[in-house]
Amino acid sequence: MICNNVTESFCGLSILSPRRTLNGNIILGINRSKMKPVLVVVDDEPDILELLSITLTKANFETELFSNAEDMFEFLGRGNCDLIILDINLPDMDGYEVCKFLKRDDIYSTIPIIMLSARGEEIDKVVGLELGADDYITKPFSPRELIARVRSVLRRTKPEHDKYSRLISIDQKTFEVHVNGELIELTATEFKILTMLAKHERVVFSREMILDELWGNEKAVVDRTIDVHIRHLREKLGEAGNLIKNVRGMGYKFVSR
Repeated sequence: MICNNVTESFCGLSILSPRRTLNGNIILGINRSKMKPVLVVVDDEPDILELLSITLTKANFETELFSNAEDMFEFLGRGNCDLIILDINLPDMDGYEVCKFLKRDDIYSTIPIIMLSARGEEIDKVVGLELGADDYITKPFSPRELIARVRSVLRRTKPEHDKYSRLISIDQKTFEVHVNGELIELTATEFKILTMLAKHERVVFSREMILDELWGNEKAVVDRTIDVHIRHLREKLGEAGNLIKNVRGMGYKFVSR
């Protein structure tokens, strides 16, 4: 439940602003043995949504499907998104305006966007790219080409250095963690746990989910082993250790604010 929701008005829509929610969402019931990239697809054609859902799922992506911009914005205010596939001709607003808004917003600007449209003229592509879209695909499209483009955009837009709060930053290329600019020495397991929690802020991970993510079917440890790793991780992070929250009876989550 979101307490004291604050919304922004954009083109007549109410857009949840996650940076100004007081208690935020606790997203429970996620059942993924391995966290997959989450792709948000927005298109007003049911057949296209179905095709994209099947194609992306087979390619090992999670999908969230929406037929209008309002529902997409509502999801972005509470869920996780690694990439958006965006149609231009939406029933409630223009896809160009959606792209422009997202790329100018502090929270959403880093989410890569691929525009997908039947508009194939050069000027349409130029406008989309100049507004900040990371790629532009015309309909009809090849599913194999779309998957290749999605993976290409994810590769080139993946941040090597992520700052998850004013206190802590994680460099996934050098496997270094800094708290207030100071390098913190972590074990490989501690680094993986921290990265998983931080990349999916406010998502509650059960001990079993963390075990599955780290060791899969080869795990030969008990659930409480995670508690030991979390305790050591918190101690090493110092004041930033408070960003890792224990949800009684459920597991752990990362909250940056």
